[in-house]
Amino acid sequence: MTSKQTQQPAVVVPDYLGANLARVVPALLSASSQRPGWLPPAVVDAEQVVLLVVDGLGWLQLSERLGMLENLATLEGRPITTVAPSTTAAALTSLVVGAPPSIHGVVGYKVAVQGPAGPEVMNVLRWRTKTGDARSYVDPATFQSCDPFGGADVPVVSKADFVGTGFTVAHQRGARQVGWYQASGMAVDVKDLVGRGEKFVYAYYDGVDRIAHMKGFGEYYDAELVALDRVVGDLLGALPASAALVVTADHGQVSVGSNLVEVDPSSLGGVAFTSGEARFRWFHTAESTPAAAERLSDTLKSRFGQQAWVATFDEVTERGWLGGNVSPVVRSRLGDVAMAAFEPVAFVEPGDSPESRKLVCRHGSMTPAEMFVPLVAGRGRL
Repeated sequence: MTSKQTQQPAVVVPDYLGANLARVVPALLSASSQRPGWLPPAVVDAEQVVLLVVDGLGWLQLSERLGMLENLATLEGRPITTVAPSTTAAALTSLVVGAPPSIHGVVGYKVAVQGPAGPEVMNVLRWRTKTGDARSYVDPATFQSCDPFGGADVPVVSKADFVGTGFTVAHQRGARQVGWYQASGMAVDVKDLVGRGEKFVYAYYDGVDRIAHMKGFGEYYDAELVALDRVVGDLLGALPASAALVVTADHGQVSVGSNLVEVDPSSLGGVAFTSGEARFRWFHTAESTPAAAERLSDTLKSRFGQQAWVATFDEVTERGWLGGNVSPVVRSRLGDVAMAAFEPVAFVEPGDSPESRKLVCRHGSMTPAEMFVPLVAGRGRL
């Protein structure tokens, strides 16, 4: 091991067997007497539970700003780990289906799929490849085999724009979709559902992630958290005291700004293509052999070892980053070498769009700021 490698910080490996995002929904859906001790106290004997998932709200970012958040500050709980990679597609799927990425196979923002003419890279959130909509050859309904919400009939209160999208179908198929048009309507929908006796309601809010990507941390971000805090207050005010509101997130954020590191796959030797994202890149070798992966791993370590962790697929599996062994189907979606940034940088490539290069905050890697998310809760105020 080189001196460069010994100076690397420790990886935050997901605690898949403990307090982890993939275990939250199964824990909340279980009988109150069977709920694990790492759940917030307000949930223990709650008769009804509303789970609010805030995209992009890391524990570190939240805890630094609690003084300006009167409603979120009243909630009790703790940080838990999200999954790897710490990105929306993988994390929300793990949350909803109760399994790590190694099992459900939604293993990142961009994954390798088999297209009509060969391998392609699909943007999971948009369900598109470079050639267009991928639904004709990648069926969202069968892309992952785990049952959302353990097969329970659960209402999902989410932005109306997301209803029916490929990713929604892939990770929430069969759930009852209740689309909101403005965040102010979330509490109205939730109050109606709880009033009709729903034992568990899943709600999703994406504003924090969007603002962090576009504006970074600062006045806009703080203003968005205050807006989120009002939503939390509205939800608490819509619930009876016998019900609990639980707040969690899919990942945190790292401010990267203009710290872009150019990575040209054609200069690395033997790389066919890449997948993943700017803070967690997968490199797919042309040979797809262990020897080719080791050579590429050595090259990446020598060039980027002061900025990122580098691991072959076998090492990723052995270290439990994805949650264990993967099936051949899941393996086909992953590369041969992973590179995950620990410095506040983004690894960009010649083909990346100008829009993607402008993102201020990013996520995907395994640093504390990205991996720790809140799991906090409080009782209703009605």
